[in-house]
Amino acid sequence: MPSEGAVPSFDLTSERWLPVQRLDGTEDELSLREVLTQVGDLRRLVGDVPTQEFALLRLLLAIVHDAIDGPRDLDEWQELWDDGLPLGRIIDYLDGHRARFDLLHPSEPFLQTAGLCTATGETGSLDRIIADVPNGMPFFTMRARGADRLGFAEAARWLVHAHGFDTSGIKTGVVGDPRVKGGKVYPQGVAWSGNLGGVLVEGADLRETLLLNLIAFDTPGFRIDPDHDAPAWRRPAPGPGQMDPVELSRRPAGVRDLYTWQSRRVRLACDAQGAYGVILAYGDPLAPHNFHQREPMTGWRRSPAQEKKLGLAQVYLPREHDPSRSAWRGLGALVAGRAEGAEQRQEAAAIVRPRILDWVARLTVEGDLPADFPIRARLFGAVYGTQQSVIDEIIDDAVAMPVVLLHERDRELGQAAIDAVTDAERAVTAFGDLAADLARAAGTEADPRRAMAREFGFGTLDGPFRDWLARIRPDDVPHAQRAAWQREAHRIVSRLGVELLNSAGDAAWEGRKIQTRQGQELWLTASYADRTFRRSLGRALPLARADEARPPEEDSDSERQRVEAQ
Repeated sequence: MPSEGAVPSFDLTSERWLPVQRLDGTEDELSLREVLTQVGDLRRLVGDVPTQEFALLRLLLAIVHDAIDGPRDLDEWQELWDDGLPLGRIIDYLDGHRARFDLLHPSEPFLQTAGLCTATGETGSLDRIIADVPNGMPFFTMRARGADRLGFAEAARWLVHAHGFDTSGIKTGVVGDPRVKGGKVYPQGVAWSGNLGGVLVEGADLRETLLLNLIAFDTPGFRIDPDHDAPAWRRPAPGPGQMDPVELSRRPAGVRDLYTWQSRRVRLACDAQGAYGVILAYGDPLAPHNFHQREPMTGWRRSPAQEKKLGLAQVYLPREHDPSRSAWRGLGALVAGRAEGAEQRQEAAAIVRPRILDWVARLTVEGDLPADFPIRARLFGAVYGTQQSVIDEIIDDAVAMPVVLLHERDRELGQAAIDAVTDAERAVTAFGDLAADLARAAGTEADPRRAMAREFGFGTLDGPFRDWLARIRPDDVPHAQRAAWQREAHRIVSRLGVELLNSAGDAAWEGRKIQTRQGQELWLTASYADRTFRRSLGRALPLARADEARPPEEDSDSERQRVEAQ
């Protein structure tokens, strides 16, 4: 920490700035050196917001990748897993590059551009780099008066986050940037990680998490040029403009380059007590299409619209997370690279699951990681609004599962898990239809009741599904596991149906005459709606009642069609 009269310095290798959670649940703040030497005693990083944790973990991965210059292959990775991180090499590495990790270095400040300035010489508010202070809407944050000043530790965290998740929009131009027009630079897109539906793999502690995400350079289908891949601190400090287009076309050269990509040009304005302002400008742009062989921490989707627009045979875009859906409902895209409805959107065989999950699956097929090794697929993402100029929502979710579900060689268990999600979707659909029918019977609007019931149904199934998924083991019989889930889902959704019927008012039980889509008149009552629900639920979860006679499918179909009103 700088003191009065001293040369300003804040060395991130030795100063405490990374928030962590220890295995006993307590929280602390550590330096880079302390975090990397204590990884076995730490549960995880703890960001000021979840996306900050994602950005900081990628920073740690870039450091470890570069310190060991690898792992070059699976054998090298296995040695790290068995013997632990080479702490001596990592500490020597940090010591050798500590000048570039100085937040306040006069000529090469950490992840900044020295001398960055606007034509007026003014600096902007720190609110511009803090994701929990939406631009122009400070009443939506704990910082009701904005951020007038930050300590060096917090400023460093938000600096890393800005390079990953900064918003788009018009930014003040800086001297020396040829993109400036009229003192401004017009929107050029969000920072790199803001394009992603971020996915990383969590283990039991930070050591396992770092190693599980430390992808080997020989990973099939993954483009890394180890001889030219380097993090930002091993490259010349950037100037105010973007890098040369020819150089840009050759990069990023690998994960070290990508995880520390300079999406922005930044300079913190600091005094001896901390940061009091910031200059934030556009840096090196990366178009998000066709990086599926370079960026491992997101899924990808094929985009026919972009293929037509760009005149390319194939265009893959990052598959962003849906904030309205729990992570387990997107299990198909995580486990098998498949999304429900993809065929209708012309995305068949073009949903690519995150490469980091391919890598972890490889560790059990080709390596010594047990097939029942438990992991958590942790999901991160930012939802941008108003032409991507603000962050509206931050996504943080996780799905716990055994690695065996990711296997390409033995897909039956993974397929059973994907099918179980479909079972849940169908069961909740039946519950939503019951709510809609009861609303019609009472003479009220059906769609709002259906939407509320579906949300409540998925919320109620959320915990039980996650528990069921985490309990799957490699020697389980896929059909038996799916049947077990259907029984559990049937029990839960049946109970929800009973509760909904019990709360139906007298008007729903008396019923009313409605007109079906076929133009027929039908007297719809709560009793009729209940019978339809029971049959629909039985069809949705047939393995739950496999030993009982079920109504013919055509009876259930015809009854549903009769109940649906115009």
